[in-house]
Amino acid sequence: MSRQRSMEAILASEYVTIGELVRLTGARYSTLKYYTEEGFLPFRQEDAKLTRRYPREKTMERIEQIKAFREQKKTISQIKELLQKE
Repeated sequence: MSRQRSMEAILASEYVTIGELVRLTGARYSTLKYYTEEGFLPFRQEDAKLTRRYPREKTMERIEQIKAFREQKKTISQIKELLQKE
């Protein structure tokens, strides 16, 4: 098992893992995984067997945007439509 990076190292990184996004945003792992599968969160994956890397700033902004939409009682399909317009 790999050792977790410090919060300082995470905040200094351009790219983070989904586990690090959980720590940064307080969102559940399963929620972020679902958002990734729905195409809501941008990521980079160099090989099918490698960990997905998310651009930290852009992804955190996107998660906050999705949270705001959910607070407005938007459905997943409505959120998908709104995000595609950007």
